[in-house]
Amino acid sequence: MNIAVVGTGYVGLVTGTCFAETGNHVICVDIDEKKVKRMQNGDIPIYEPGLDVIFDRNTRQGRLTFTTNLAEAIKSAEIIFLALPTPPGEDGSADLKYILGVADDLSKIITDYKVIVDKSTVPVGTAEKVHAILAKNLSEDLFDVVSNPEFLREGVAVDDFMKPDRVVIGTKSERARKLMKQLYEPFVRQGNPIYFMDERSAEMTKYAANSYLATRISFMNEIANLCEKVGANVDAVRVGMGSDSRIGKRFLFPGVGYGGSCFPKDVQALAKTAGDHGYDFKILKSVMNVNAIQKHRLTEKIQAHFGGDLKGKTIAIWGLAFKPNTDDIREAPALYLIGDLIKAGATVKAFDPEAMENVKAEYDGQVEMAQDQYEALIGADALAIVTEWSVFRTPSFDVMKKLLKNPVIFDGRNLYDIEIMTDKGFHYESIGREVVQ
Repeated sequence: MNIAVVGTGYVGLVTGTCFAETGNHVICVDIDEKKVKRMQNGDIPIYEPGLDVIFDRNTRQGRLTFTTNLAEAIKSAEIIFLALPTPPGEDGSADLKYILGVADDLSKIITDYKVIVDKSTVPVGTAEKVHAILAKNLSEDLFDVVSNPEFLREGVAVDDFMKPDRVVIGTKSERARKLMKQLYEPFVRQGNPIYFMDERSAEMTKYAANSYLATRISFMNEIANLCEKVGANVDAVRVGMGSDSRIGKRFLFPGVGYGGSCFPKDVQALAKTAGDHGYDFKILKSVMNVNAIQKHRLTEKIQAHFGGDLKGKTIAIWGLAFKPNTDDIREAPALYLIGDLIKAGATVKAFDPEAMENVKAEYDGQVEMAQDQYEALIGADALAIVTEWSVFRTPSFDVMKKLLKNPVIFDGRNLYDIEIMTDKGFHYESIGREVVQ
């Protein structure tokens, strides 16, 4: 099939590349000329494990191309995916100006039947808004608007796309349904389902899924905080809970809050949608409130340990991305910690395998970036662990102890065993577990 993908962020580039990998001809279009030039030259503008291999293969074999020309991109396309940003507005609502703007542009250049697919995460009712804009200039037999939300996890997005748990497609059009089924069948050969439903239900499914996962995270963070008060071990509690088949093991790990491009804005947007329809979604408001507080949890622990005075202290940070295996720092808990530490007069030294350049742009000259995880420790009064990269899981504790001024670790991801920290002689504070003195 011939496919156009409008927008080349995490979702758009993964979508386009993976569709090309199954034999389709894909043109990705973006207004950023420098970015398009980079991709035309074989340079991927994002870090996503495994994407480079199939990107290279499909660009070399001519199935994946890039342009800034929308009319050129959609000319032969049967299906047009809109994978555009939907940043949160000041009131928490998703900003649809990019999607609606492209819909308006498409209404002026489409000449034969196309399926227009909302791939971006969009509020309930967006498909109808896109349809109305297209219908201003086009006969309704020239297009159908479909909702096809993505369920990609950064860091494993290629696997998620190539082997999806499910594909959700919202459309009332039989013609669009057949085309979308044909497109996705190669991805569900092992029997995972394609769910067809109406557009509004598809849009709601995405928000409901992400908001529920965010709720689990905030709930476990509250349990962890209570464990510290009552002397329980959240790791034991998590295992005991997760063994219940009604609950399951995933998303029960406490930490320093969720971040990224999806959970924060999707929870906000769903709460805003509820408010717009006169419904007070109390649980979501609590989820957001808990998460906002949790992002400062390590700051509280560090300040308490040093008697409330961090002036002249140097704090090393391991992990800057909002999660491992990505360079994405959007709403990353590390940014909140860095801001708190700088405000308190501390010096910050940091290391992350992929996200340091992005943080440099955010905190120009205010954070010292290390060449590796151990260099970040030299002369530091304490270490704060914020992102659970694999490289941080089994370090040399003897080397760490030699490099740090004080053997003090604040672990926001519970990476280390309490007994090992005791044996090694560290002052060790984690989330929802006893403090090792």
